[in-house]
Amino acid sequence: MCYITLFIGSLGFSQSKLNQFLKPSDTLHKSRRNTVAIAETSLGLATLVGLNQLWYADYPKSSFKTIDDSGEWLQMDKLGHVFSSYQLGRIGANTLHWAGVSKKDQLLYGSTLGLGFLTAVEIMDGFSEEWGFSWSDMAANAAGTGLYAGQELLWNEQRIVMKYSFHSTQYASQRPDKLGDGFTEEFLKDYNGQTYWLSANINSFFKSEKIPNWLNLAFGYGADGMLTGEANDPLFSNQNRTRQYYLSLDVDLTRIKTNSHFLKTIFDVFNVIKVPFPTLEMNSHGRIKWHYIYF
Repeated sequence: MCYITLFIGSLGFSQSKLNQFLKPSDTLHKSRRNTVAIAETSLGLATLVGLNQLWYADYPKSSFKTIDDSGEWLQMDKLGHVFSSYQLGRIGANTLHWAGVSKKDQLLYGSTLGLGFLTAVEIMDGFSEEWGFSWSDMAANAAGTGLYAGQELLWNEQRIVMKYSFHSTQYASQRPDKLGDGFTEEFLKDYNGQTYWLSANINSFFKSEKIPNWLNLAFGYGADGMLTGEANDPLFSNQNRTRQYYLSLDVDLTRIKTNSHFLKTIFDVFNVIKVPFPTLEMNSHGRIKWHYIYF
């Protein structure tokens, strides 16, 4: 019994230390700031080196060139750029907030993390024979950064959160090399199963004691029937490419009240995923469909 008591006591002490570690600093914490800067720089450089060795090395190099791919994949790839830039910027700002960095510097050096990293990737694309530097990708990257920074400047909070959801489709098995082989690859590559959401907090816009503070109204965009980026590919001429628009409810996990900084961190991490809810769908062919639960 004594050992059990000691174990529970030590566990509680460990959780207390972890909770204190995760608590954002009220003032500038230089060691935390330096740790964040070194970690993000090292991780970013390591990722770029890894991409160069594992991805770009399989394709020949070329002189720098630009491409216009704005019409591909019914713009689902562009929304992926907006999402990535937004989320990386959010992480960058939040980690600097944890280090007690000023709000101005959070926006200047943190929210631009996604834009900086994705710009480096885009430049690498520009020197690859397989791809090219895309101005529409850059515009999407800037839009993601602007979505985060603009809300902080306007409202000092994220009233509209960008989220992601995914479901498996029949198309990946038809082109596994392009759309992914297995769930993990499909999650990243199969644009047919991806949905990007703008999840707006209801109480932030319409104050009401009857509405839970964590309840959001979500507007989603997806696409279906795509085997290639272009609609007029002669090898896949039977594509039934369809835009899909969604209306659903969602939960902003970061607005759930708790005194635990550990739980706040967990909620913040998982808040990138749209919570499954009943959903109304309307597509570009004018058809309306009701989903009892939508992923």
